Amino acid sequence: MRRHLIELILFSTYAELRAETARNYLGLIWWILEPAMMMGAFWLVFDVILKSGGPDYIPFLLIGLSVWQWMKSCMTHGGYAIWSNLPMVRQVPLPPLVFPLIAMLADTVKFAFIFALLVLILWALGYPPNGSYWALPILFGAVFLAAAGVGFVIAALVPLVPDLRFVIEQVLMVVMFLSGVVFPLSQVPPSLKWLMDLNPVAVVMDDARLILMHDQLPNWVGLSKVYLISIVLCLFGIAAVRALAPRFPKLAG
Repeated sequence: MRRHLIELILFSTYAELRAETARNYLGLIWWILEPAMMMGAFWLVFDVILKSGGPDYIPFLLIGLSVWQWMKSCMTHGGYAIWSNLPMVRQVPLPPLVFPLIAMLADTVKFAFIFALLVLILWALGYPPNGSYWALPILFGAVFLAAAGVGFVIAALVPLVPDLRFVIEQVLMVVMFLSGVVFPLSQVPPSLKWLMDLNPVAVVMDDARLILMHDQLPNWVGLSKVYLISIVLCLFGIAAVRALAPRFPKLAG
């Protein structure tokens, strides 16, 4: 049963990616074009207009936005997956957790394409692959677990209160600006540095840049804390979805 469920998730992920490329004329190009447009806007504001970027701001921004876009997509697409599939939840006897997992895996595949392009761009900018790349799978595991944990919690709540989507979008925007995605953490006042150390998003952003730009291994202590927080979030989110699962089919009516 478990094997068939895994096969279903993998096939559904593939089908979702195929369907998305069919719906969008630009297909795979749009997956890359969207974060590229965001990068251009932030580069214009922070580097050109405000002059606060610095000499390495373009690779700094590319890494931050690429990783953040992956995290945000997993949190929102996974978080809204049960709500958007309520009719199917009522008709098909599947565990509701299947729907967030499919959405998150699809976004992870997209990120793999974007990351491959990111590495090529970094190489062209003078940051070729280095000996610290072996730590990237460990870092990306923490990123996925953190995004999945938040996504599961959202997935449990949004079917009950759909208007939470508007609050979540605003909260994620605030989190992006408070996590060093578009500005270096060195600009944070010392009195607030402790707050950034508690922010899992800020930790993984800093570690990604250490590896990709400076050939340095991540902060293992900070990354271990991210793993711990993420595992707790995942367990809580999974438990919440399972506890509320009997209510979801009734909401579809």
